[in-house]
Amino acid sequence: MIRPKLFGLHATPTKGLRIFLALVPFIVVIATYLIASDARHQENPSDKLLPSIEQMTSAVERMAFTESKRTGEYLMLNDTLSSLKRLGLGLTIATVAALILGLNMGAFPGMSATLSPFMTGLAMIPPLAILPILFITFGIGEVGKVALIFIGTFPMMTRDVYMATRKIPTEQITKALTLGASQLAVVYKVVLPQIMPRLLSSLRLSLGAAWLFLIAAEAIASTDGLGYRIFLVRRYMSMDIIIPYVVWITFMGFMLDLGLKLIIKHHYSWFKSE
Repeated sequence: MIRPKLFGLHATPTKGLRIFLALVPFIVVIATYLIASDARHQENPSDKLLPSIEQMTSAVERMAFTESKRTGEYLMLNDTLSSLKRLGLGLTIATVAALILGLNMGAFPGMSATLSPFMTGLAMIPPLAILPILFITFGIGEVGKVALIFIGTFPMMTRDVYMATRKIPTEQITKALTLGASQLAVVYKVVLPQIMPRLLSSLRLSLGAAWLFLIAAEAIASTDGLGYRIFLVRRYMSMDIIIPYVVWITFMGFMLDLGLKLIIKHHYSWFKSE
């Protein structure tokens, strides 16, 4: 019986075939775009909806490698640094808070009974719905944007850490207590190392939402950042700028995800991510 290589429940594509299959969707999308762009430009050379590769390359050179005549800055670099600063700060605060709260909720039933219903309710609040409240409360500066990223990612990560802590076998805790470990020692020396990869995995899953909240906040109230730039040039239908910015955001998100994945693989090789 011939073993299926591509289709079927037990298909086993070779490594080379896996790489090819992974590239196929990207090739199809790029080819479709190029064909559509060429067709539109043949009908209307000044078309802005589907800019050509040459137009987007020129726009990237202007935004990333040419100093702004007004500010003297490299706009794409400045936007990237501003956005990454907000994203990093918001996710760092959310990750630390989720670790502390989720770990203790999972380890101590009293804290779980007190805070679990509240965290469930907090997770149900649409973060973008309270964006006006954040801007009214904290102003339109950096605090409001960071707060939105925090509120949008913190509840989910907390619940992930809580569930991971609850799954720790009780036998491990019993053995540690029997050997004379204190309750805090059990939590932070036995349980904590086992939930760290779950925390990093949860952070990976939160990256997409964090980017969404960041772009939304920058689009509404900001003077720099990737989201600000995209919504600023949309009024001119500058798709030659918008598309490269979207591709750049996607690439950075992919690299952040890959970095976290490699950290988990290197330091927690025993962990099997979903």
